[in-house]
Amino acid sequence: MYTGVQNMLVHKLTAMKLIIQIPCYNEAKTLPDTLNALPRSIDGIQQIEILVIDDGSTDGTYGLAKELGVEHVLRLPNHIGLAGAFVAGLEAALQRGADIIVNTDADNQYDGKDIPKLIEPILAKRAEMVIGDRGVATNPSFSTYKRILQRLGSRAIQFTSGMKTPDATSGFRAITRDAALRTIVLSEFSYTLETLIQAGSNRMAVEYIPVRTNPQTRPSRLMRNLSHYITHSTSTLLRAYTMYRPLRVFTILGSVILLGGLALGGRFLYFYFIGQGGGHVQSLILAAILTIVGFQVLLIGLLADLIGFNRKILEETLYRIRRLEINKQEGDPNLESS
Repeated sequence: MYTGVQNMLVHKLTAMKLIIQIPCYNEAKTLPDTLNALPRSIDGIQQIEILVIDDGSTDGTYGLAKELGVEHVLRLPNHIGLAGAFVAGLEAALQRGADIIVNTDADNQYDGKDIPKLIEPILAKRAEMVIGDRGVATNPSFSTYKRILQRLGSRAIQFTSGMKTPDATSGFRAITRDAALRTIVLSEFSYTLETLIQAGSNRMAVEYIPVRTNPQTRPSRLMRNLSHYITHSTSTLLRAYTMYRPLRVFTILGSVILLGGLALGGRFLYFYFIGQGGGHVQSLILAAILTIVGFQVLLIGLLADLIGFNRKILEETLYRIRRLEINKQEGDPNLESS
């Protein structure tokens, strides 16, 4: 028994397994081109496998992936969206022994030949997460509005995550086994923004690598229109930032309200001392209300920060449980590949 465990550990130290996961929803037309562009050998990687996550497709994507020889095809019973399919892919890739996981789109937006460049910082031990930078500010395939939105979104994520973020919404990314075990996605819209804020909160080493893109094959399914994109992206950003930076959020909000109350209180005192206080009682009442509410918001921030410590403990516990489960499942011959 000891010899078997020892051999398994030696194998893990010498063999690196890369799994390329591709979330799909009705991508039968573009999937063959996407698969053909993927590398089959990379220096430093001993084993490359492909995982297709069929997110409730109705166009035969699942059967086509099997016909094309994809090693692992995960079929979700219902369409749960990109974020859910991404998480399901991470879980399946970890169960199948991935040391590095690369996520790419099924619409062939990203050039698969850039995958060796994408995983190089991980192989060099410089990064735990690597994101493909499409050059959103100058990419000619993006419309003017999309370039503006991408730049604004990237700057917002840079502020909230605390790290340089030239392309926040890129789905072309590589992630280590350990970072994948720590990844938690609660958004139902997209995983890109939330995972970056989470990475910044966990102080992960994140690196951006310039990558090439192919001509667009279909309209974006995430961005139905401008208002839809802004609404969902903003709500995802605010929710994730409040979750990981609650004290900062409530301190800013409470301070603004409190300062408003103090300003109105100072205004009332000014008029009171010059003998005109009787006509400004409304300002005094509003000042009292704002001051009380401001203090309450600050107290809520302290409470949220304490809850945040409990969340970190729960995340660490979940990480350890997932690691134990994955280690137990790894090498299980009964693990299905379809």
